Amino acid sequence: MLRKILLVLLGLIALAAAAFFTFAPGYVERGLNPLTTPEDGWPVSEQAQALHDRLTIGDWHSDALLWDRDLLKRVDRGHTDVPRLQDGNVAVQVFTTVTKSPSGLNYGQNSAEAPDNITKLVMGQLRPIRTWSSLKERALDQAARLRAMAERDPENLRLILTRTDLQALLDARAGGAKTVGAILGTEGAHPLEGDTANLQTLYDAGFRVVGLTHFFDNELGGSLHGESGDGLSDFGHQVIAGLSQRGMIIDLAHASPQMVRDVLATQGTRPIISHTGIHGNCGTKRNLADDLVRDVAAKGGVIGIGYWTDVNCGSTPADIAKSIRAAIALVGEDHVSLGSDYDGSVDAPFDTAGLAALTQALMDEGLSEDQIAKVMGGNMMRYLAETLPPG
Repeated sequence: MLRKILLVLLGLIALAAAAFFTFAPGYVERGLNPLTTPEDGWPVSEQAQALHDRLTIGDWHSDALLWDRDLLKRVDRGHTDVPRLQDGNVAVQVFTTVTKSPSGLNYGQNSAEAPDNITKLVMGQLRPIRTWSSLKERALDQAARLRAMAERDPENLRLILTRTDLQALLDARAGGAKTVGAILGTEGAHPLEGDTANLQTLYDAGFRVVGLTHFFDNELGGSLHGESGDGLSDFGHQVIAGLSQRGMIIDLAHASPQMVRDVLATQGTRPIISHTGIHGNCGTKRNLADDLVRDVAAKGGVIGIGYWTDVNCGSTPADIAKSIRAAIALVGEDHVSLGSDYDGSVDAPFDTAGLAALTQALMDEGLSEDQIAKVMGGNMMRYLAETLPPG
């Protein structure tokens, strides 16, 4: 009898554990990536929808790889998956790997020594044990999942590594294909783990966009939200040289002001800011000072405008359009693009399937069709065609 009771108890524990690991990550994701879309949706006119359907659209920043789900399948949570990207007519999506996030995260000041939330998440999602203690392995694990999805369904998802890959994708879409091009990036360069040899490891794994820092200072230097305010370290300068040699894109989205200055002062750099707002329009600590944003554009970079409340001081498509208008006024229409930060523990007024609401808002804001085409993807495609490895 005692043996039967123990077996029943063990069975109940196993069922409870299975239920936890099956449902808890999805519950967390729903809570951290809310949508504020009205019940009846945002109004989109026939004219706006027709324009939207003609656009080539690109987005510099989604953290969907953080959440352990098959992006080839439509789900009812988060902001991004391939079917919804196709519904939104998105041609190119940058998917970033998130490997560390400090407990108590805020836009002001975070310690690199704070407990890490991503460790708990990779354990809770039962990712390989090697990812539990290595930031490099976490990045490589997320990269491998993206590559596996693209290999499993190349008609719908294609990994973009070179300019040749990009042009082939755009040609296919011009012929009627709905394939989404995926570019791999990393949110912060701490997966290098202080070793420049790991830069080649990331390149070989498909990484083409590298954010230098995230919410904390790392081996490369200071974060916009860190403690030091430092610029590039000696190691950081080595990494910048290695990125430039390989044709990898430098992303300054979370870099300290001094790091931004140091990167811009380095010969041959052409960085981007993948997801941000405009400080002069929304004066939060998350948004870099306007003069530095202008300097990034002056070196040929592009500025990706995010969708969430903290960078727009508002939570509607009109608020995003207002930020885009402010960005155009600051840096010119040839340097503004989209950087949603989808699935990055942020709110959004629409998921990627509802992206036509932004086209409508840009029309309402008074942008011309040519300006809308540039912002929604034209500027991003031009930049990628000029900066990705030749192929």
